[in-house]
Amino acid sequence: MQERVNKLRKQMEPQPFDGMLILKPENRRYLSGFTGSAGYLLITGQEAVLITDFRYSEQAKEQAPHFRVVNHGASVQDTIRAELESAGVKRLAFEKDHLTYALYASYSEKFAPVELIPTEGIVEKIRAVKDAQEIATIRQACAIADAAFSHILGFLKPGISERDVALELEFFMRREGAKSSSFDIIVASGARSSLPHGVASDKILQQGDFVKMDFGALYDGYCSDITRTVVLGEPNERQKQIYDIVLEAQLRALNNLKPGMSGKEADALARDLIRDKGYGDQFGHSLGHGLGLYIHEDPRLSTLSNDQLEPGMVVTVEPGIYIPGFGGVRIEDDVVITEFGIEILTRSTKELLILS
Repeated sequence: MQERVNKLRKQMEPQPFDGMLILKPENRRYLSGFTGSAGYLLITGQEAVLITDFRYSEQAKEQAPHFRVVNHGASVQDTIRAELESAGVKRLAFEKDHLTYALYASYSEKFAPVELIPTEGIVEKIRAVKDAQEIATIRQACAIADAAFSHILGFLKPGISERDVALELEFFMRREGAKSSSFDIIVASGARSSLPHGVASDKILQQGDFVKMDFGALYDGYCSDITRTVVLGEPNERQKQIYDIVLEAQLRALNNLKPGMSGKEADALARDLIRDKGYGDQFGHSLGHGLGLYIHEDPRLSTLSNDQLEPGMVVTVEPGIYIPGFGGVRIEDDVVITEFGIEILTRSTKELLILS
């Protein structure tokens, strides 16, 4: 954790502020190791302070030994102000995407004459490149998701609801050691499979349906994210055609991803193929996103992204085709960028499985 704080301090050196207040839970955990639900980090060139309350005092000292733990009183803002004065902070950075206007106004008044400086993405850019321990944890989250997919194949059948499928996936992943699913599980069948984010409904699975399942395990704070699409009974020719195109596009991206590539170039690997096959308008989301303590992180693999892929980044690769009134297919894997290419972390088969 100390190394992560040092990386942040290096990022802070050229900035027009002398202290940074961290409120975002994922950033707080990343920098300190503290997993409690209430806490504030104050980072300066010399100080690393974790401000929390009595409920978490012992936990904070155990999980964040490199931080000075301070219990706040009735007013946490009074405690933060006292720490700012003690550290001599004149210009305080804050995470602008995690501070409400009401809280900003309150801080401006309470911390005066300290000037508040809005920042964006400073810690997130450090988080984008994972260390060995983070990758090992994500690998375990992926293994749980893979096991859940294997399990659900024996559960899927006509007559059960999408919600039944989602619950079974959730229960299985928790039994395997996950704290929860990484996000609201997507199960979309039949014509509903054309909904990219079709969260599980009461719709009953029927013979001939595509069943698209997008889920992941939250394990020790880190997320996995996998999508597989299967068919109940024999697929028709159009279903096979769409599935084959998505699989070809995904494999093309996986076979060509490498460090130094931009998010825009990565996205084009799959998008160009799908467009050339006549389905460009039916692939409306990005190819992928970073994965870690949060389900959507840097870098972004999209038509607008200039993010550069670096070794240690963990990203999803998830092309899809979605045809309203007919159905859709998405195939998604989690991969880590290596020095020479990628390592695929999710291992579930991508063969079109025909469940009878």
